[in-house]
Parts: sequence; structure tokens; C-alpha cells
Amino acid sequence: MELRRRLEGSQPVSRHVLHSPEEPPVRSRAVLQRRVFRSPLDCSERWYWTGLAVVTLASALTRFYSITEPRHVAWDETHFGKHASWYIQGQFFFDVHPPLGKLVIAIAGVLTGYNGSFEFKEPGQKYDDTPYIGMRVVCALMGLLLVPLCYLTVWELVKSTTAAFITGMMLVCETGTLVLSQYILLDPPLLFFIMAATYCTARFINCRDEPFDLEWWYWLTLSGMFIGCSFSVKWVGLFIIALVGLTTVKDLWDLMGDLRLSVAQIQKHFLARAVCLIIWPILLYFSVFCFHFLVLSHSGNGDGFFSSEFQSTLVGNDLYDQKVPEYVAYGSVITLKNRRGGGGLLHSHTHLYPEDLGEYQQQQITAYTHKDDNNKWLVKKTNSHAPLPGANSSIEDVEFIRNGDQIVLEHVMTKRNLHAHHQKAPMTPTHYQVTGYGENGVGDANDIWVVEILGSSGSGNHGDQVRTVTSVLKLRHLNLGCYLHSHSTQLPKWGWEQLEVTCNPQASDRNNLWNVEGNVHDLF
Repeated sequence: MELRRRLEGSQPVSRHVLHSPEEPPVRSRAVLQRRVFRSPLDCSERWYWTGLAVVTLASALTRFYSITEPRHVAWDETHFGKHASWYIQGQFFFDVHPPLGKLVIAIAGVLTGYNGSFEFKEPGQKYDDTPYIGMRVVCALMGLLLVPLCYLTVWELVKSTTAAFITGMMLVCETGTLVLSQYILLDPPLLFFIMAATYCTARFINCRDEPFDLEWWYWLTLSGMFIGCSFSVKWVGLFIIALVGLTTVKDLWDLMGDLRLSVAQIQKHFLARAVCLIIWPILLYFSVFCFHFLVLSHSGNGDGFFSSEFQSTLVGNDLYDQKVPEYVAYGSVITLKNRRGGGGLLHSHTHLYPEDLGEYQQQQITAYTHKDDNNKWLVKKTNSHAPLPGANSSIEDVEFIRNGDQIVLEHVMTKRNLHAHHQKAPMTPTHYQVTGYGENGVGDANDIWVVEILGSSGSGNHGDQVRTVTSVLKLRHLNLGCYLHSHSTQLPKWGWEQLEVTCNPQASDRNNLWNVEGNVHDLF
């Protein structure tokens, strides 16, 4: 660094060419080619454009050939066509991939007259009069553009029309890319954005001799934009960061070795790349998700994966603008939602745990991510003979659940109580097993749970009462001292691959947290 400061005031010496101090520096070959003509010196302009036209035409002919066939749902069109339909109808759903690719397909469908009514049930389902071709065409168009982008990228790297033409024709004939481009899939937009990011990076590198001019900023910004688009389609698009990142590191390393540049200039180079290649793609990624949530404003089949508070914002959801009781009382029929991301609703059914799990072959307790009548639980007092307020009772008879209360939860559909005992959980041996026990709501002392409220918004004078949706709860087993718990571990096929529910001795585990999602009472 000290050497750099000493040399800043001295006469700079070019790394690229030798010239006397009186002579102006000679423009690099790449700069002269950009200013005069974009084709390589050993080929004419005519051959450059002819080669580009030929590979583009060949790509179009192969990608659009029989684009209407088959006239039924093919392969993963089942998933991505269905997602496009949900976008068009505004129905919320949950998927493992980011939204951009599906949004592109949905927009293509809207522009070509598709209204989102087709169900995309399974491969082989006939399209009939459904206008599906527009969604296939946009995928084919992105697959088509891979070839000219590949041609242009190779030319930018090696300045050879021959090499660019051979590479382009090889991609035209690559059957895997060809097939992927003819169906409603995420792969065509993903590959297009990756290839576009590669091309823009190559153009940017060739602008190194004129930093911070308009063309330099243009290609740097476009590189960042297509990087952001790549991992906004699929997270596998993040791998383009390795290519662009290593190229950028090499470029910055060369700049740091250029003694003509001051420390301030190098810092400016670092900052420009950080903004355009890191911050800008991340902002774009989050912007895509903002648009995703803006479009999907209505309830759909993905509601159950998200918190009760979020579900209450979706039009058509049971929690949206609904007059539910604010507080939970004895005699309420409730649903309990695990507050873990992707957590399920406390659930039971008539199926029993297998005999080989222990001496107690009792009813299964699971967590289920979809709305179901088997998610409903009746809140009772520990004295099974104590009467509950019913339709003929008065409002004065209602007793609300408070922090520290001992309660029993009876499964509405099977009349068995939520129960735990000294037996290892089926998938988590360090936890205790939770079961459904008893008959017609009559069980034993292992059915008793203690309510612990961690917090609730707007508690005021009623902070010790359990609120619907907003109160964060723990249910502690009275005899074992463990806490009702659910996590991402799935039960085997005997448990219908639903989520395991256990009793966890670790009180601080955040997967022990629940909230009341549904709340129905005869007097409210």
C-alpha cells in the first residue's frame, strides 16, 4: 500500500503497451474492435451476421417444431401449469421454487387468453379447448434465445466466428435442451437467465479499458439483473454466482496490480461491483417475492404451511375478517397450530400406533398441514364430570382459559383425550410418546396439560387469558413435565407420513410453541 502511494505521483507505465511519456496510450485491440466493428478481424462482417442468423433460425425451427404436441399435459406441466393457474386466479400456494419462472409462464398465459381454470390434474389429461400454446411458446422462445446468446458469448470470449458458429450449432442439436424448451417448465427461463448473465459478464469484461462509462455500467447492471433473475427461478441458479464471482475476482486482482490506479479508484471498482453484482440481485429477488405475495391475495391450498396471522390476511381464508371469539373458554372447540415454520395442526385419527413400538397400542397423534375435521379439539376441565356451558347456558356461565390452568383436550371426532406417558416417541427416542387415550372423553391423570402463555399482542387487562391466534402457548404435561412438541420429522407410512408429535423434556425448544387457530363456542 505504501508503494502504491509513492507511485501515485510518478509517471504511470502501461501494462498493456510500451510508449513514451509524450505519446498517448494506444487503445487496446478490444476497444478498437468495439468502436469500429463487432466481428473478429479474421472474418468479414457478413460472415458474422450470417452465422448468427443461421444458428438463430435453426434454433427457432427446432424449438417451435410441433409445439402443440402432445395435446395433453406432459411430464412436469402438471406442476408448473397448475402453479400458473393459481397465479392467474390469485390463489395462495406453497412451492419449493422461487416465483419468477412461474410468474413468467402465468403472464404468458394471461396474454394468450388463458383464464387459469384448467386443473392440470395429471400427465395425459387432454387440453381440449384450453389455450395452453402461449405458455409453451414463451418457454420455447427462451429456449430459442439460448443459442444466439451462446454464439455471442463465445465470440466475445475468443473473437472467432467459426468457434461461435460451431458452439451455437452444437447447442441447437443438444436434445436435452431441445426437449426442455418445448414444454411448460421452469428450465427454459432458468437457462435463459443464466446464459444472459454469462453473456453480459463477457461484454462487461471487454469494457475494462473504459471503466465507469455508460457502456461499462450498462453491462455490469445487466449482469446483476440476470444473476438475480436466475436464482429467482430456481435456487440452483445461484451457481451462476460462482462463474461471475470468479471472473470478477480475477478482474479485481488485475486492477489491484495496475500501478496506474489510485487506492480511491480501486475502492470505486469494488463498490460498483458490490452494488451491481450483490445488492442489486438481492433486491430484485425480494422484489419478485413482493410481487408474488401481492398477486396471491386469496386463500388456496398452501395456507396451512404458514402462520395463523398470515392466513388471516388471505381473502377467503377461515380467519380472514371473521368474527371468531377473542378468548378461548372451556367448552370451545379449537384447532392448535404449531408455530414452527411449516408447522402443522394438532391432529388425530382412528389409526393406532404399531404393536412393535411398545406395550401401549393407542391412537396416533400427529401434526397435519391441511385443514381437516380431525384437527378439532374440545377444551375441558380436568374433572370429566364437570358440566360445560352449552347452547342453553348464559354468557355468565362461560369460564375462560387462563395462564396456569389445567385442561384436558378431547378429540372431537374420536372422543379420545390428548395423552402422554413413559414410552419413547416412535421417531424421536429422547421424547415421550403422545397418544389418544380413553373412551367417550374419559381417560386418566396422564391426560392433563398445563397452559403456559408466553405472550400475546395487546394483552392489556386480560393478559393471562388465552387469545385466539395471537397468544403464544406451551402445553406442559402435568405428570411428566414435558411439553407438547412437533417438528419436521415425518412418520412412516403407518402414520400416513404426517408430522410427528411428541412430548419434549426440553422446555426451551421453540418447536414447543403453539397458538389457537380456530375457536368455536356455542355461546359466541
